This record gives sequence, C-alpha cells and structure tokens, in this order.
Amino acid sequence: MKLNLLIFFLLISVSGSAQNKPIATNKLAVVKSYTQYQSSVKSNPNNELVEIKKAIPNIKLDIRYATKNNFMQQVMYKQARAFARRPVVAALKKIQNELNKKGYGLKIFDGYRPYAITVEFYKKASDKNFVANPAKGSKHNRGCAVDLTLINLKTGKELVMPTPYDSFSAAAAAKYEKISPEAKKNRDFLIAIMAKYQMNVLENEWWHYDFSNWKNYDLMDIPFEKL
Repeated sequence: MKLNLLIFFLLISVSGSAQNKPIATNKLAVVKSYTQYQSSVKSNPNNELVEIKKAIPNIKLDIRYATKNNFMQQVMYKQARAFARRPVVAALKKIQNELNKKGYGLKIFDGYRPYAITVEFYKKASDKNFVANPAKGSKHNRGCAVDLTLINLKTGKELVMPTPYDSFSAAAAAKYEKISPEAKKNRDFLIAIMAKYQMNVLENEWWHYDFSNWKNYDLMDIPFEKL
C-alpha cells in the first residue's frame, strides 16, 4: 500500500513539473504555449521574436509562403510577416545599414517558421535535402534563420543570383562554381557580409542564413497571428 502511494505521488510530481517544460513532439521539445513563450521573453529579452519589418522599416518583404508562389504551391502562412529572435534582427539591421551605404538592401523571403509548417514541408518536398527533418526541427523554427537576397535600392530589383529562391537544383549550393561571373560575385558578396555579422550560409542554399548562436533558442510552434 505504501509503495502504491509513493508511486502515485511521484506521478503527480512528474506531471506537475512537465507543465513547465516545452511540449514534446515526437520526443522533440517544441514550445507551443504562448504563455510559456512570454515567460521566456521576460526571463531573457533575447528570446523575443521581433517583427523584422517593424525593426527595419526600409527592408523589403516577399513572404512566399503567404502566397502560392512557393515549392508547396499553396498558402502556408495566414499572414505575410517575418520574425526572428532579437539578436538576429539586430544583426540584420547592421547588415542593412552597411548595404544601404553601397546602394543595396535586403529582401526577406522567410524568417521564423512555426514547427507545424516544417512538418508539412517535409511531407510534400520531392527532395528532402532541401527541407528540415521534423525529427530534429529547423533553425527557422528557433527564429534563428532567415531566407533572403539582395536588391538594388534605386530600382528595387533583385540582384542576379545562381538560382531563384527555393530552387532544388545543384546550382543553389553556396559553393557551386558553374554559374555566371555576375551571379557568383553577388552570391559571394551576400555570403561574406552576412558572415561578418554571425549569419552563416547553409551549404546547399545560397539564400538561407543561420545565426551562429542558434543552439541557445527553443524550437517554436506559435503562429504569426499570436505574435
């Protein structure tokens, strides 16, 4: 009888403490509670998912997943907005300022991505090398990755790059060499200026940049509408 009571109280204790931890999704810790997210921001302001456009008004947005113009060919986001953790946005602001002095600017395709969207991407993608495995989660889910390109400030047009955004071709790789001199120059310039501010290119996607301290942030599954 005493043993049964001990087990009962242990189970209650474990259940109570579990409520304060990120929700586990397939054994992966994913924050789904907005209240929990707010608490994390209070304890550490760097955890805030900042809206990029509000922090950097002259940055351009082309949120493809809020349209059907993407590899999924369907609307994935209810709102055409882009977010990232506070230090990531601070880095983007410095990059934008430096680019502006040279006559260029950033165009954002995607930032923070709710975990549920990553799950949908993985189900449908024809080439799994170009989408994150939900078993591990994405740096986009952590608010620590951005997809972007360069634009000419005067014309607003994108600079020539090796491939369009979200291309599944070999030429999308950051070090692919069989491209035009202009595309290579622009791509390498973008990679270099991003790296200068701790934003590192993904090996097989010239447009994707990860914040160097991404491991410090939880995977998130909170929709844009709540942010």
